[in-house]
Amino acid sequence: MKRTTLSTQRVAQLLSAARKTSVLVIGDLMLDRFIWGSVARISPEAPVPVVEFERENFMPGGAANVARNLTALAAPTELFGIIGRDGPARQLKRLLTEQRIGCGGLLTSALRPTSVKTRIVAHKQQLLRIDRESRDGLDGRLTNRLMAAVQKGLGSAAAVIVGDYGKGVITQPLLEQLKELCRGRGIWLSVDPKPVHRLDLSGLSLITPNRKEAFELVGLPDETRHLNPVEDPNLMQATRSLLEGLRPAVLLITLGELGMLLCEHGRPPFHIPTVAQEVFDVSGAGDTVIATFTLAIAAGASAVEAAIVSNHAAGIVVGKVGTATVAPEELLASFRR
Repeated sequence: MKRTTLSTQRVAQLLSAARKTSVLVIGDLMLDRFIWGSVARISPEAPVPVVEFERENFMPGGAANVARNLTALAAPTELFGIIGRDGPARQLKRLLTEQRIGCGGLLTSALRPTSVKTRIVAHKQQLLRIDRESRDGLDGRLTNRLMAAVQKGLGSAAAVIVGDYGKGVITQPLLEQLKELCRGRGIWLSVDPKPVHRLDLSGLSLITPNRKEAFELVGLPDETRHLNPVEDPNLMQATRSLLEGLRPAVLLITLGELGMLLCEHGRPPFHIPTVAQEVFDVSGAGDTVIATFTLAIAAGASAVEAAIVSNHAAGIVVGKVGTATVAPEELLASFRR
């Protein structure tokens, strides 16, 4: 049976290698707005809580949050995507620059507003989310411009992460070009899929669906639950269908409080229990998983090692409120417990 932990020495080696490992991120970019307040009464106008405003802050969201997770671990990172010609775009670029994320691959379009997600939080609980966005797919001209920028940035990249949030940037033509470019150069290609898009996800290095997305991708009902995922018959059927149908090098299914399931061809599924101590907010946890797993692989980790590292990273971020990242010292400390 495989161990579900690593030595701090090995984690430190991977973190050191990560600082010299360049990763490109491409996908749907967002500005996350958080409004923080407190609730002491119910509105007399409707049965809803009245939130008394205390403060607000802004964070890079979507694929930009994936990039933010990489630079938090000191990995050189370039971000590619489409933003509007608007105030949120300027604010997003300022935040990205502050967090040492390369913005040379951000293209502007007057026809697509920058996606903004507004979350209202009181007493560490999210009460409401408001989305302002476009979900139209990119036209051929924008896709070609974006791919031309990506191709220029691939020279020194060890890995590419695609963040598909169903907002239209990741189209089948774009994904096919990415597959061809990465395959030809031996570059690891990771995708966090959104089944609503129905893209052809075959032939990728890594796909990271959560349980719900895994069942949606194969069109199976999720009718069974088991505390041990490898003894869950429906989940095992879904993993077999994904491995046989899409043939990824690695399939990593995130399972919330049950941790994650690592699946590879010809090997039994490997269950890694969660290490989360407390769960305050799962916003952006999937971004942390795909960023940390991909970076670990690119830095020389095995798939099992990368899964263990990303499981620890996810356990840290869900204990924070809002979309969060993991610092190297936090990650190391989690392996000392």
